[in-house]
Amino acid sequence: MKVLVAEKCGFCPGVRNAIKLAEKTLAQEKEVYCLGPIIHNEDVVCRLSESGLKTIKSIEQIHSGTVLIRSHGATSKELDEIRRKSLKIVDATCVLVKRVQQIARKLNEEGYRAIIVGDKNHPEVMAVVGSAPDVRVVAGPEDLDNLRSNEKLGIICQTTQSPDYFAETVSAILKKGFSEVRIINTLCRETMARQEAAVKLCRQVDVMFVLGGLHSANTKKLEELCKKHNPQTFHLQNWEELDKRVLSGKTTAGVTAGASTPDWVIEDFVRHLQNYTPQP
Repeated sequence: MKVLVAEKCGFCPGVRNAIKLAEKTLAQEKEVYCLGPIIHNEDVVCRLSESGLKTIKSIEQIHSGTVLIRSHGATSKELDEIRRKSLKIVDATCVLVKRVQQIARKLNEEGYRAIIVGDKNHPEVMAVVGSAPDVRVVAGPEDLDNLRSNEKLGIICQTTQSPDYFAETVSAILKKGFSEVRIINTLCRETMARQEAAVKLCRQVDVMFVLGGLHSANTKKLEELCKKHNPQTFHLQNWEELDKRVLSGKTTAGVTAGASTPDWVIEDFVRHLQNYTPQP
């Protein structure tokens, strides 16, 4: 089978840095904990677990050792609690996510109601909400009813959303007639480049595969965008999850991957796909 790989896919600089920090910390420290998965990729999390990284849900579970702050960041309350317990902190937060947190705090200091456009249940958004006083999450127009029209709004966005989604939501906000609106583009350029490359590729192939963690926001967004242009788009974590029946009658396949998908997962998938002979 002919396989085409998106020009831009796989690990972004922020994720690559987080993994390097994790590996370095594991080599130097005896007890290393991560508050939630360091990235949204089970294959990577399992590999780091085998090296000793313990992924936990609550700081209450840690009594000694080192806490690795995952790429999505942590809230101010969580960081304060870790410091109160005199635990060592290694910060693997993506620099772009840190920037969003800093902007949210600055907007608050300047008298704006900070609004983040994104998924309220995503750890990046939760960390931003917990990094400044009273940050509101807007997932869609329906959330605008909770805001007062006389408020000054400072709008930022979850880094992994698409430009179209951000623009549509901002447009809906502007139509509500708030007294003042300040918009700061906090979208990740790496994410946008992956989205553009994926959409371009999916139009050229019979079937499109998006590789990455099932809970990865940027990977799910890649799947969503590709499906708009190619209904034969499938989100998988790795080759083992592929239902071979979807290859029937296909001659050309496209492959892209989320920013938290390692090269070895992509390479393994492509190699198997190239060697596969689909049934007519």
